[in-house]
Amino acid sequence: MAAQEHRFPCTQCGASLRFQPGQRSLVCDWCGHEQQIGPGPARAPGLNRDGTPPPLQWDAAHKAPDLAEIPLDQGLHLDAGSMIAETVRTLSCPQCGAQVQLDDTHHASACPFCASPVVTDTGATRRIKPQGVLPFALSETQARDAMKTWLGSLWFAPSGLVAYARKDRRLTGIYSPFWTFDAASRTRFRGQRGDTYFETRWVTQTVNGRSRRVAQQVPRIRWRPASGTVARDFNDVLVLASTALPARITDTLVPWDLSHLATYDPAFLSGFEAEGYTVPLADGHHAARAQMAQVISADIRRAIGGDHQRIDAQDSTFAAETFKHILLPVWTAAYRYNGKSFRFVVNGQSGRVMGERPYSAWKIAGAVTVALVALAAILYLTQ
Repeated sequence: MAAQEHRFPCTQCGASLRFQPGQRSLVCDWCGHEQQIGPGPARAPGLNRDGTPPPLQWDAAHKAPDLAEIPLDQGLHLDAGSMIAETVRTLSCPQCGAQVQLDDTHHASACPFCASPVVTDTGATRRIKPQGVLPFALSETQARDAMKTWLGSLWFAPSGLVAYARKDRRLTGIYSPFWTFDAASRTRFRGQRGDTYFETRWVTQTVNGRSRRVAQQVPRIRWRPASGTVARDFNDVLVLASTALPARITDTLVPWDLSHLATYDPAFLSGFEAEGYTVPLADGHHAARAQMAQVISADIRRAIGGDHQRIDAQDSTFAAETFKHILLPVWTAAYRYNGKSFRFVVNGQSGRVMGERPYSAWKIAGAVTVALVALAAILYLTQ
């Protein structure tokens, strides 16, 4: 299988063009030439007051078409000649399992997620094509500033980590893979509705050495059976399609404003890396169903009503199930401390930062010592 290659030469000097975050254009780092990518979100205005960029704004002349939804069954039963798949070449990280796709302008010598050397070439594989991409809104400088602020706010961080934040280390811009799922659900349920009422109970209390009978209101619950049907249409249930980063990091990068998704164009990836999905579509669909089940349970509780609810059984059917494979932008950095790798991630749309952090045992011990000395001084003065 021949892997697809996408090249974007500058029409002025022939050098490779690179996507410019926050804009709808490719730029040449050599001669400064700009080339528009086509219809879609217009150039974003300046930064907000808090330093974060606003989302790309749409105008009537650059409105992108609706992204096509793919029937779920078509993706779950992918055949060799399917038009929704393409052949790509990836590098695999032996440490965290990330699979990174590179364009001709970008070459990885280390994994962008854990800083381990990328040594395994997985060769050409056939994968479902991305249908949409959320272009980077933050430049590397803006993402680095956001990460500096976050790292500088950490208590008991090692001095090496603080120095790392000050040295303007390079961040890696990478598009992470996600699945989105749509479905129309209908659920029959059976349960119980609980309504609170109060009963008067007389108890004996001792007041001023004398016993007396006092009335108390005791809450009780009256249960009665409940059943019915609820319906819910789901749109763009988002599931991470990668295992390179732990869920505790990626889950905190939300929210993503998917209303600014653009139709997939390889030009958005020029100068950046793209991670191939490692969570199969079937597994992503299973995770999406779990998210839907939680929402449906909440709908059932509202339908039951009352002060308390019990759900004894629920049976859901799903129709019109579709999916999309989309790419979302993140800036990543990996920091090694005492032989361990710590990862930081910046949401490439909103600037939200999350990551792993080491603790300095010396700083913690120093803080405990200072606290004990202060406590001893206070006790001495009070005595």
